[in-house]
Amino acid sequence: MSHTMILSWVTFIYFISFVLYLFRLITGKEFWGRAASFLAWGGLSAQAIAMIIRWRTSYSLGIGHIPLANLYESMVFFAWTIMLIYLIIEWRTKSKIIGVFVVPIAFLAMAYASIAPGIDNRIEPLIPALQSNWLTSHVITCFMGYAAFAIAFGYGLIYLLKNLDKDKTEKPAGFLEKLPALATLDTLIYQSIALGFVFLTIGIMTGSIWAHYAWGSYWSWDPKETWSLITWLIYAIILHARHVRGWRGKRMAIFALIGFACVLFTYLGVNYLPGLHSYLRT
Repeated sequence: MSHTMILSWVTFIYFISFVLYLFRLITGKEFWGRAASFLAWGGLSAQAIAMIIRWRTSYSLGIGHIPLANLYESMVFFAWTIMLIYLIIEWRTKSKIIGVFVVPIAFLAMAYASIAPGIDNRIEPLIPALQSNWLTSHVITCFMGYAAFAIAFGYGLIYLLKNLDKDKTEKPAGFLEKLPALATLDTLIYQSIALGFVFLTIGIMTGSIWAHYAWGSYWSWDPKETWSLITWLIYAIILHARHVRGWRGKRMAIFALIGFACVLFTYLGVNYLPGLHSYLRT
């Protein structure tokens, strides 16, 4: 079975996993949660195998590079990192609630990579600027940061939903009663943002070294670089405000959503602006 066929099945698996997480949330029956987690782990493993097959195929074609060099490959890896970090958090917290809000992001990333017009899934040789070992460290750390911010986005959505219901009634209604406590969600938002901030910081640093190697300058104010800095500053402000100004709860949830919107624009939006990172359009 080819790696593209495996990835197509992974997309379907993630969708079914999301549906099962939704059943778990609505019914409260742990059976659906266990089934959803089983499928999610299976999809994560199958996706890892597909990426390894693609990697080995590139070597058999005489190209030989890690599959992180274009938009298709980065979208697939983005989905994988989201699922990896989510499943680790699920295992640590023993809570499957956030799967309803995070797994769809991984599914949409996989679906977008598969069906969006203009995205090329062929294995192509690296352009000269990408022929560096810094490619691996830069891309992996950046996407681990993006994935952690996606988790914070999911927790932020849950917080705002539960807080909205809390403002209306003293006792949460329906499935909202099954959501974690607001204080717990606040802590998880903060922890996810802090983790993502560390990875993004490392990603920007390795990217600067890579830029110096590829283009002779550590910083060129390329649109991707500029928006990476803007995203970094937003999350830095969030963490600073929490420690210095005592931001908690609703503010953290809202800024988790704003920050992730900046992440998506940094990752996808600026690719269509002229700059050094224009090779990420396809």
